[in-house]
Amino acid sequence: MILSPRERMTVKILRGRVHKYGDHVDTDVIIPARYLVTSDERALAAHCLEDLDPGFVGKVQPGDVIVAGRNFGCGSSREHAPLAIKGAGVSCVIAASFARIFYRNALNIGLPIVECPEAAKALQEGTEVEIDLEAGILRDVTSSQEWRFAPLTGIAGELLAAGGLVPLVRRRLGFEG
Repeated sequence: MILSPRERMTVKILRGRVHKYGDHVDTDVIIPARYLVTSDERALAAHCLEDLDPGFVGKVQPGDVIVAGRNFGCGSSREHAPLAIKGAGVSCVIAASFARIFYRNALNIGLPIVECPEAAKALQEGTEVEIDLEAGILRDVTSSQEWRFAPLTGIAGELLAAGGLVPLVRRRLGFEG
């Protein structure tokens, strides 16, 4: 299920099935440049990861999780990449590390991201995971193995709770609605 911004504000624990990828997944394979004629996340979602995993859009379910190796989101600074992922219904991206601009863009559009090298290495395709963003606990539901990560609190938590930077600023300025 894709959550509205109001519903996202109350979600603290995410649960989904893993779609696993390797190191250096760049923004050009997350959303190829030929689709950058829109910033509508649903339109972008239709092409998410199609050059890396042509079957991704057909198998991803709302709430699922992408798990990857090092340097996820490297390449161009396009905000379209996290928008495509979010639009596809992915609830969180877990990686060994992220390109800094992708990390910031993801938070700015309200896409939870977790940096946890141990979990990124251990988790397998199809595994079900549970992610407690506030407590900083990631659990493999299948094996009950757990990992800790830096909780998404402070401004990161505020951004996620609001659904991104624009909704947060609108709320702070009193333009909620």
